[in-house]
Amino acid sequence: MARMPRPRTRTASRVAAVQALFQSEQAGDSAETVIDQFIRHRLGELPGTGGFEDGRIPDAEVPLFQRVVRAAVLQQSEIDAQLAEMLPPEWPLARIDPVLRAVLRAGAAELRMQNEAPPARVVINEYMDIARGFFTGAEPNLANAVLDRLAHSLRAGEF
Repeated sequence: MARMPRPRTRTASRVAAVQALFQSEQAGDSAETVIDQFIRHRLGELPGTGGFEDGRIPDAEVPLFQRVVRAAVLQQSEIDAQLAEMLPPEWPLARIDPVLRAVLRAGAAELRMQNEAPPARVVINEYMDIARGFFTGAEPNLANAVLDRLAHSLRAGEF
């Protein structure tokens, strides 16, 4: 009997955070409003379902999801300024696809949580994988490059 792979709960939390940040930006909702909506309607499994129906994210760790979304929204002006420094001049943050912007903001927020976050390389790889789930072009490579530059700036001791 084949064993089912262990759910990647932290990855699921990060995917949910990216989706929540996208929704927050598009709808103009506060971090707390989006967090509440996701906890009530998007995170966890519905009884009698297999999990991912109707856009649900069954395996997300709610505390990590909340921490990333809150940090990204509450520190957005500082994060955006840092991301702008890391992006090529011909790609201002406002020109970036809104989903990719959410990926970058979530990754940056987590990189800024130096005491609570996993190693920078883990954070970068996770958000690059998430970008691959949304994009088939060069966007994942851009996410990798920007988050790598930011990590070297924020956590130079890890490199």
